[in-house]
Amino acid sequence: MRILITGGAGFIGSHIAEQALTQGWSVGVLDNLATGKRANVPDGAEFFEVDIRDREGVFAAIRLFQPEVISHQAAQASVAVSVKQPVFDAEVNVIGSLTLLDAAVECGVVRFLFASTGGAIYGEIPEGVQAPESTPPNPLSPYAAAKFSVENYLRCYQKEHGLKVNVLRYANVYGPRQDPHGEAGVVAIFLNRLLAGDSIRVNARREAGDDGCVRDYVHVRDCARANLAAAAGELPHEVMNIATGQPTTTRTLAETLQRLT
Repeated sequence: MRILITGGAGFIGSHIAEQALTQGWSVGVLDNLATGKRANVPDGAEFFEVDIRDREGVFAAIRLFQPEVISHQAAQASVAVSVKQPVFDAEVNVIGSLTLLDAAVECGVVRFLFASTGGAIYGEIPEGVQAPESTPPNPLSPYAAAKFSVENYLRCYQKEHGLKVNVLRYANVYGPRQDPHGEAGVVAIFLNRLLAGDSIRVNARREAGDDGCVRDYVHVRDCARANLAAAAGELPHEVMNIATGQPTTTRTLAETLQRLT
């Protein structure tokens, strides 16, 4: 199997690259290193320093590597940035994705995997209610709107060009190499503070009162395994939530991490 991972120098993408290499696959990594790190790219992977908005660079890399599968993890991943700069968000998350899809079709890629988002796609979910894949989308930010837009474009490319597609809607991903300064990485943020000897605070939220937010936390290696299963055509559905199904309050998370450290 030949797989090209966009954003493969980042948090989730680098774990996909590692697992693919252990399976004996040929791995390419395409990343502009805006947030990813060259050191995250595992030995044995072919690296292309390309921005997904660079149409010429994207086409050149895909023509050269000739992947059978593209796992598209690269993104502008900040909801706050998407609100402040919606055009920039769309340029990266929508136009960049379409550029990859165009190149995939031209270069004979068989399957395209898309890293989408569970919580942001579904919007506000009532306390105690899970959101299966059949939940009507309700994107409440430009970031979520862009992700859902690409999901719909994927169906168009599937219909028009026969491209096989998989949408992986991630829950709250945590694990090694997560940015402890990002807006969404509460596990990394808490651990970073605890290991530095600092205190952590749980802010009250409407969802769970003094217990903070309620979230589904999934390990990054499980997300990587889901991508490999999708690449091999082993997932039962084209659109799947990648989650545990286990709700966890921020307070429970904080108390668990305090015990472990």
